[in-house]
Amino acid sequence: MDTLKNVEKIKGLEKALSELLNSSDSDFETLSSFKEIEKKIEKLRVGYLSKLSPWDKVKLARHAKRPTSLDYINHIFGDFIELHGDRLFRDDESIVGGIATINGKAVTIIAQQKGKTTEENIKRNFGMPHPEGYRKALRLMKQAEKFNRPIITFVDTPGAYPGLGAEERGQGEAIARNLFEMSRLSVPVLAIVIAEGGSGGALALAVANHVYMLENSIYSILSPEGYASILWKDSSKASEAAEVMKLTAQDLIKINIIEKIINEPVGGAHEFPGITAENVKEAIIEFLEEFEDKSNSYIIKQRYNKFRDIGEYRRLSDLL
Repeated sequence: MDTLKNVEKIKGLEKALSELLNSSDSDFETLSSFKEIEKKIEKLRVGYLSKLSPWDKVKLARHAKRPTSLDYINHIFGDFIELHGDRLFRDDESIVGGIATINGKAVTIIAQQKGKTTEENIKRNFGMPHPEGYRKALRLMKQAEKFNRPIITFVDTPGAYPGLGAEERGQGEAIARNLFEMSRLSVPVLAIVIAEGGSGGALALAVANHVYMLENSIYSILSPEGYASILWKDSSKASEAAEVMKLTAQDLIKINIIEKIINEPVGGAHEFPGITAENVKEAIIEFLEEFEDKSNSYIIKQRYNKFRDIGEYRRLSDLL
């Protein structure tokens, strides 16, 4: 009962915060109210989050109304121009990419896109890219490198599409090529897991200088259902699998897989998408400022060391 009361309190405060955010006023009194509400929300949030299980977070990450990549792109960036095709086979609509601006700075955006209705999901293949999607992504990454544009990726996929046609057209090679090429890009790369980050299909857009996760997103080698099917031959044990997989943002930041957790409104990003998008925007701007004056050699080395350190950490953990 206390948890429910806290949720209602937080939602009320977040609604007030959203109204202030959309207000045209920006006087001192409004700013003071904004900060005061933020403090109250943060205090209540700590208690709320401690009650959520990993399986609760899986369900929030998959929520039908959860904002998609295009929702964030349209809210955060200006002048977005979508670019299509891999110049080899076709345009894969499960990956959206193009050029945009943020605070007057040009960036390249590459995002995995799900739909919100059955019709949209069929069009977007439920956010599961084909090899041509990954090849389109790589084409845009190389273009960004050529023109010295930072790259922002939005990760939201249960995994790469495992169909026969995708395998015939080189799904494994396309993913491997992205991992290889991303590791040596000379421009800064930021990957943001906004919902589901599943398997190599997610990692193919996430070999980045920094990886951020939304508070209720997940990032793992496969789905909890798949894990339970392999380990216990019973997919109904998915909630138990989620407990042991360490797939939440809170688990992954402890072992240095990610650098930052981006806050969501209580109840999930879908409750107040505008607030979530503003939090994402703030994180992106901070990243761009951090890498603005860094040399190409520093950018490549920092990314290399990040993933090398993860490997070293895992080996030490295995020994212990």
